[in-house]
Formats: sequence, C-alpha cells, structure tokens
Amino acid sequence: MRAVLTWRDKAEQCVYDLAFKPDGTQLILAAGNRLLVYDTSDGTLLQPLKGHKDTVYCVAYAKDGKRFASGSADKSVIIWTSKLEGILKYTHNDSIQCVSYNPVTHQLASCSSSDFGLWSPEQKSVSKHKSSSKITCCSWTNDGQYLALGMFSGVISIRNRNGEEKVKIERPGGSLSPLWSICWSPSREEHNDILAVADWGQKLSFYQLSGKQVVGCQDGTISFYQLIFSTVHGLYKDRYAYRDSMTDVIVQHLITEQKVRIKCKELVKKIAIYKNRLAVQLPEKILIHELYSDDSLDMRYRMKEKIVRKFECNLLVVCADHIILCQEKRLQCLSFSGVKEREWQMESLIRYIKVIGGPPGREGLLVGLKNGQILKIFVDSLFAIVLLKQATAVRCLDMSASRNKLAVVDENDTCLVYDIHTKELLFQEPNANSVAWNTQCEDMLCFSGGGYLNIKASTFPVHQQKLQGFVVGYNGSRIFCLHAFSMSAVEVPQSAPMYQYLDRKMFREAYQIACLGVTDTDWRELAMEALEGLEFETAKKAFTRVQDLRYLELINSIEERKKRGETNNDLFLADVFSYQGKFHEAARLYKRSGHENLALDMYTDLRMFEYAKDFLGSGDPKETKMLITKQADWARNINEPKAAVEMYISAGEHGKAIEISGDHGWVDTLIDIARKLDKAEREPLLMCAHYFKKLDNPGYAAETYLKIGDLKSLVHLHVDTQRWDEAFALGEKHPEFKDDIYVPYAQWLAENDRFEEAQKAFHKAGRQGEAVRVLEQLTHNAVVESRFNDAAYYYWMLSMQCLDIAQDPAQKDVMLGKFHHFQHLAELYHGYHAIQRYTEEPFSFHLPETLFNISRFLLHSLTKDTPLGISKANTLFTLAKQSKALGAYKLARHAYDKLQGLHTPARFQKSIELGSLTIRSKPFQDSEELVPLCYRCSTNNPLLNNLGNVCINCRQPFVFSASSYEVLHLVEFYLEEGITDEEAVSLIDLEAPRHKRENKWQEIASNTSQTLRLDETLDSMGDDDPFTAKLSFEQGGLEFVPVVVNRSVLRSMSRRDVLIKRWPPPLRWQYFRSLLPDASITMCPSCFQSSDKGGLDVVFLVPTHCQATCPWKVSGPHQAWGC
Repeated sequence: MRAVLTWRDKAEQCVYDLAFKPDGTQLILAAGNRLLVYDTSDGTLLQPLKGHKDTVYCVAYAKDGKRFASGSADKSVIIWTSKLEGILKYTHNDSIQCVSYNPVTHQLASCSSSDFGLWSPEQKSVSKHKSSSKITCCSWTNDGQYLALGMFSGVISIRNRNGEEKVKIERPGGSLSPLWSICWSPSREEHNDILAVADWGQKLSFYQLSGKQVVGCQDGTISFYQLIFSTVHGLYKDRYAYRDSMTDVIVQHLITEQKVRIKCKELVKKIAIYKNRLAVQLPEKILIHELYSDDSLDMRYRMKEKIVRKFECNLLVVCADHIILCQEKRLQCLSFSGVKEREWQMESLIRYIKVIGGPPGREGLLVGLKNGQILKIFVDSLFAIVLLKQATAVRCLDMSASRNKLAVVDENDTCLVYDIHTKELLFQEPNANSVAWNTQCEDMLCFSGGGYLNIKASTFPVHQQKLQGFVVGYNGSRIFCLHAFSMSAVEVPQSAPMYQYLDRKMFREAYQIACLGVTDTDWRELAMEALEGLEFETAKKAFTRVQDLRYLELINSIEERKKRGETNNDLFLADVFSYQGKFHEAARLYKRSGHENLALDMYTDLRMFEYAKDFLGSGDPKETKMLITKQADWARNINEPKAAVEMYISAGEHGKAIEISGDHGWVDTLIDIARKLDKAEREPLLMCAHYFKKLDNPGYAAETYLKIGDLKSLVHLHVDTQRWDEAFALGEKHPEFKDDIYVPYAQWLAENDRFEEAQKAFHKAGRQGEAVRVLEQLTHNAVVESRFNDAAYYYWMLSMQCLDIAQDPAQKDVMLGKFHHFQHLAELYHGYHAIQRYTEEPFSFHLPETLFNISRFLLHSLTKDTPLGISKANTLFTLAKQSKALGAYKLARHAYDKLQGLHTPARFQKSIELGSLTIRSKPFQDSEELVPLCYRCSTNNPLLNNLGNVCINCRQPFVFSASSYEVLHLVEFYLEEGITDEEAVSLIDLEAPRHKRENKWQEIASNTSQTLRLDETLDSMGDDDPFTAKLSFEQGGLEFVPVVVNRSVLRSMSRRDVLIKRWPPPLRWQYFRSLLPDASITMCPSCFQSSDKGGLDVVFLVPTHCQATCPWKVSGPHQAWGC
C-alpha cells in the first residue's frame, strides 16, 4: 500500500474537523469560525461558509447527501443544504463538541459539554438530554437504532433513538483515559456492531471503505492522499483472478462475465492461474485450487493441495503439477506437495515470467531479465535456453501463437519484435508499456502506452485508439485490459488491419483477420474486393457470412464454367462488374474478350437502350432490329403500350403490335395494320381478324378474311355473329360449307325454342341424330325442373323427329319403337302436369271430375316403370281425394291403402291419415255415375281396371279426351287388306244418306199436373248400320279383336262421324268412328289429340298449326302442346 498526493492547500486557521460528501465530490473543512468547501477532484475552493461566531469544532454530512451540519464554540448548530445554504440553527448551553447523522433516519445528534440533542426533519423542536460528563465523541450504529457517546470521564453511554440510556460502559482508568474517538464497525456482514474506541494519547487515523484517508494538522496544512494497494492478480487466456478486500480472491471469466469469490480469510499476497489450476499465496501457506470439470465455462473451484510453509518470493507461477517461485535472480520449481524439484540461477534480476504452455509436467516458461536476456525454461529441464539478448532491460514480453516471433517491451517503453529463429529484429514501435500477441492470428499483436491502444498487423502501420490501462491479453477481437484494479475485455473491430491486407491484395490474410471480428460492412467489402481480384474461394466464404445468395450464385456459375474449361478472366471479371453495377467497365471487358453480344444483352436487360445504341454504333441491322424489339418489350412491361406498338411496327414485329392493340381495343390501329399488311402475311392478318371479332367489329373481320381468301373462317364469323343471311348466301355459292352453317343455325333455333325450324335445319344439314339428342336433353331438363307440360311438348317433338328418321329403312324399326314410346311419355307428362299443379299449388285449375279421370288414366298407365319426375304418391293422393269427393268410396279406400305403403311427403301425412280413417265410415262401393262405359260392347268397366286403359270385356283401347280425360265415344277401326288410305277417304266422302231420329214431345195434362214426355222413334234403318254389325265379337276372348271394315262399310259412313289421324309415312293412318254422331268431337290436325266439344272452346277448321287452340295448351315458352 502506498499514498499518492493528489492536491494540497493552505488554510489560515487550525482545522478541527472535516467531512466528505457521500458521493466523494466535496470536502467540508471546519477551519476557524468558517466552513471551507473544496472540490475533491482538483482542490478548488468552492465557497467559504460563514455562520458561526466562534471556532467551528465539528462537521458531519448526512448519508443521503442532502444536508450537512456544523457545531461551534458559540454553542450553536447550523444545518446546511447540499447547495451550501443554511436552513436551520439551534443552540446548546455549552460549546458543541461533535455532531453525527443517523445513517437510516437522518436524525442529527449534537453533543456539547453538558448535554446532547436529537433533531429530525419531521419534528420542529430539538429534544435535549443532560450528560454527567463532557461528551467528546459520538457514533450511530449501521441500522440507526443506537447512539454511542464517548465521555471525557472515560465512560461510554449507549442510547436509543429517543435518548434513553440502554447500556453504560465504565472503562478501566476512568477519567485518566478520556475518550477521544469512537466508531461502529461499518461491516454489514457481522451479526453484532463492534465499536472502535480510541482514548487520549493514541494516534488519530480515519479510514473509509473507499480506502481514502484524510489527515488534518494544527499548522493549517491540508493534504489529500490516495491510498494505492499493489495489484495482486493473475491472467490466463479468458480467466482473470485478482485480490479483493485483501483476503478474498475473485476469478472472473472475461467472456461470460461470470465471477466466483474464494474466501481465504487471510491476507492474499500472490495469485497465479493456469488452465484449471489456481494458486494463492497466503502469509504462512500456498493454496492450490482446481476446477471441478474440464468445461471451459465451469467456474467452480475446489481445494486440491495445501503447502503449509512460509515463502518469500517476488513472483508466483502455477503449472499443471508445479508451482514456480521467483526470488530476484533465482527460480524454484516445487511440486504441489512442497518438495523442491529444480532450481535455476539467473545472471540478472528476473523482471518478467510467463507460462507459454506445454504438456502437463513439461510446461515452458518465458523469462525476461533486467540485463535484456530472454530465456525459455522447461520445468522438467535444468537447462535454460537463451532465445536472444538485447541491450535494454525487459519489462514485458510475449510469444506468438506459433512460437516463431517474440515481442519485448523494454525499459525505454519500446516494443521490439524479433524472429525467434533468426534473431532478426523485425520492427519496433515506441510508447509501449505492455504487449500481447493475438492467440488466433500469428501476425497480429497489440501494445498499450501513453493512453493509447496500438494494433499492428504484420509490418503494416500501427492503428491507434484511446485506451486507459495495460494490455495483458489478445484473443480474437477481444483485448484484455487491466485498468487500476479492474480487468475488462474490450471488443475491438479488426477493420483497420483487414483493410491493410486488402490494400495489398492479400485476400486470404484479410479473411483470417475478418474472422477475428469485423462488421457486416467490412465482410461485404472483403467479399467484393476478393471477387474483383478473382479470389473466388475467399469471396465465397465472405458472401456466405453476409448471406448474399445473389453473389454466391454468380461465384458458383463461374466455378462451373472454369470446370468446363473456360479460362478467360476478362469475361469472369466482366460478369462481376455487371453484378456490381459497373456496367460500362463490364461492357469494355466483354468487348475486349470478344463477347459484344453479352454487353448488348446486359444493356437491353437493364433498359439502357441509348447506351446499347452507342455501343452498337453503325452495326448490323439485325442487331439494331433486335435492340428495337427489346426496347419495345421494355415499353410494354412498363405500361407504355402506345410507344411499344410503334416500336414493334418499326421493327417488323407485327404480331406483338397487333396483340397489344387488340388487348387495348385500339380498332383504328388494327385497321391500319391490317390494310398495310400484304395478303401473304397470313398469321398477322388472322390475328387482326381475331381481334376484330373480339372487339365486335365483324365487318372489318370479314374484310380481313376476304383479303386472305379464308372462306371457312368467314363462314364461322357469320355463324358466330348470327348473320345468317350472309352465311346462307355464302353457303349457296359454296355448298361444301353447308354443315358449318346449318348445324349451328339449327342449334341456335333450338336454343331459342324454335324447334320446328331447328328440325328443318338439322334435316337440311343431315344431322338427324343430333337433333334428337338436343331435344332429349331439353326434355330431360324440363322433367328435372318439374316443367311437365314442356316435357310433354318436347317428347311429342322427339316422337315426330323419330318418325321422320324412320323413313330410313335401316332405322325404321328402332325409330318407330321410339316414336310410340315418346308418344306415350308425352301423354303421361301432359296428364301429370295437372296432378303436379294440384299437389304443389294452393289453387286447382281443373274440375274434380277432370282430376279424377287424369289420376285414373295415370294409375292405369303406370303399370310397369314410372317415368322420371312422375310421383305415384302424388297420383294416388289426388285419386283418393277426388274419389272421396265424387263418391267413389271403394276406389278412394284402395288409394288410401296404397298410400300407406308408399313414402309420401310430410305435408300429406296428416291428410292421408285422416282420410284413411274417415273413408271407412263410407259405403264400400263406387258411384255408378263415375263408371266408364265401353262404346264398343256397352260394358260398364270398373273404376280400378287391372288391364289398364282397355275394356275388360272386348279389350278395346279407350280413347280419352285430351281436355277432360273422359272416355270418348270413338271406336278405332282398320281397313281391310288392299284398301289404301286414299281410297278409304274417297269412299267415306261419298256421304251415304243417314237416318235421323225423330224426337217428339208429347204434352199430358191432368187435374193436378202438366207433364212433357219425349218419345224417341228410330227409323227402320237404324239397326241396319254396317259398322255397328262389325262391333260384335266373341264373348270371353282374351285377345283383342280389332274392327276391320271393307269398302261397303266405308261407303256407309258419314264424313262427320269419322276422325282420321293422318300420320306421315311410314305410319299408316288411324281411323275412328264416333258412335254418338250428335256429340261433337274435335281433333288437332297436327298432334291428332281428340276432345269432346264440351272441353274445347273452338273447332278446328283447317289442318294447319293449331297454335293457341290445341286442347293441350301449355304455358311458358310453347304456345300449344304438340303444335
């Protein structure tokens, strides 16, 4: 320990007391009747304070630094603020001897010759207490609970914060040993406060935790001393061990900042650390510690050995199995058990010693002597190796990582670097007090001196930056610096030495420096410089560090090209320059290497078209055209289509110009291009026509097609735009396009519900099968969408299509089968339309009798498969409801029973269940009025006919009215073989005379009533009708026997009584005879559906389209069913 004078001042009066501000920035002195306030940094007198009238004996600062107090012989106490302003003054009965602030509550104790007072900021008055003797000194405990008073009588009085005496200590000697000073121990680790007491006649010393001591003397001299303790420490790589609190050792990991404290409880004299070993010299022994594990981050030490022996040495070094003691000129090697194994005697004083590593038990030592000699000693060898000898004394030295170079700092503060093998002085640098080689880089060292840190790489100039302290280690980018009592790791970017290597194109060495620690910007600069220097391996590593994938891809591509045999470095460098944005330099290199096309591609890709033109000069016209095309591409990409079109046209790229103009709808531009193009340029003209069509300008498209003579495209244009007249005219001139015109025309007609015209068009185009498929699809859609009237109409159309196709003998049988099938489906769907409306809609449009007849007709027709969309449940439900309403209770019960076995809609469930119950209350019979009559055999048929819609007796099929579905009084008859349809019609038209009935009304009067009676008298010819005779048949036959008539029967018929269905071939005509001539029946001349006069509002007069007069009239897109 040593004291260093910082500053000195001369006061005019005696200094009785002094006090530091807690932060150490101010010093308060009691000098005469004034207080002197000093700045501790340089001794400047800040301000003298005058407030007392007599000598100031004492001064004290509160621990929070906000107030201080002074006591004087004038019996007063003054409290001052930290701003040097007096805020309070109070008095005692005698002169003030001492003052002290409570460290916790900031309560002030002031002591005089006869009493003491206690004041706190919270109270206005001062509480005073009498004293039995003169108080000379006082001190508070650390927790502020007790106050110790030292008396002139030698007695110590312990008081609490209220002034009450708790303990009284009477010291031996009494008044012969007056107390001069007392103080409680400041240690907070002790469980009990310890009071230090100094009596009269003892030396006066004041110590603080910071290690500063202030001494005042009677002659008025003020001296400020700083106590300096010699540094006891040791360093090995990233572990630093140093002494703390004189008796403890702290080991600090400089990388992780972890610390561990080892308590020795004795004065620590020397410390040495090496790898996992730690040696601590105490006054009477040396302790050897080791780490618990080999983990580089482990900070747990345990006792390994203890050498109980007193040693005197200047330096201490520890190895794996030995300790080395340095005693001036002598080195001793001891084992951990304390046995001396070797000893070396030097020629001069040993100034520096360092372990430089080696196998356990064979470590090497680097020793520097005062005479300039530098030695290398191995702990297992008795002989020292002289590395070199210099003229000046050694202060510090270090060896490079490869042990090829030696750095020495001599007593002249010069750093000298030698080659160990040649003993050559490589260089020297001034102003050095310590030096260290970089453990990760052979050619880098650093040294400190003059407040600067100096970093030197190889033989390059030194790089300097400010640094206080001594350099003791250099690892990677970290420099370990010892300043005063603390060791710190300074992170130093290695940018400067890296750039020094880069300036000399030493890329690999620069990379090694960068690995020690540089910024991302430095890494990128290294990568760029190495890339320009074509040092691809270094550049790849550097770009990997900054994760620049773009340049890594460039390097990989260049390396691949080199593997393929490319050796043109100018070309490689040109690629590098183009990536870096140095385009003109790249272009010059491309040209020099004979790759002008690459330069041109570069300029055009970058849209630098003017530079590209300058580069080309007056070159090849093909290249100029290519350049204009690329410029147009660029204009197109940046959304300048007008300019792009002009450039494309000038470059002859008409296709691209047409595409842009068409996409933007510029018809005028397209017209100009199309009219300027030669007719031989077919492709661009076709593009123009395409865009004319797309932009709804068919006239210009037609003009373009005519220009190139593309008649087929012209036909398609007329068809697509539905300009049928032009298409037909073109088809007349060129019959080969008939299919291209009439097939689309037929499809268009079908889509617009003009099915008869579509049929003609399909027929004209010879596409009968397609016509059938279109109608089948329309029919299916109508059924799925529950448009059953439309479905019936479509099926009728399909049947007529099939009938037309049946004229082909090869397809006759198949088509006739389909004709009858489709006719049957048309009748079913037409009838089910009424059922569907009745069950789905809230109001019925048909009479109950009609619904009754329709449901019976459907039920008898659905004996096998049920067509799509027709619900048997809906049919039975309608039949049950109408049968019950009309009195057909037996049929209704049958319908309800059938419904019980079917899955019916939920909305019908309640009605069905109720109807099933109530119908059983009705008689089990049907109304006779509803029973259908067979007009051939006059048999009453049951309402539920197992045979279907034929008579159960004669098997004659019933003919139903298309409006009311009543059985019509028609009987179909067939012509005798050999009679043609034309002959049959001519015979019927002969109009043979008819015998009419005579209806006579006869009036009968009586006394009570008047009655009219109709007498029907048939003429004698009535029973002689030849057709009636033909109706007879053999009773009980199971086969249907048709009515066949000959010429005589035909002659006897009246034209008004015969209805003829004039089917087109290959079908034969159908003939029906009305058995009730007076009841009118009408038939549609197109669909041949019949209806009684009561179900029709008009009578057909001519065999033309029935339009709105057909009894199967439908709503929606069609006007009449079957017409």
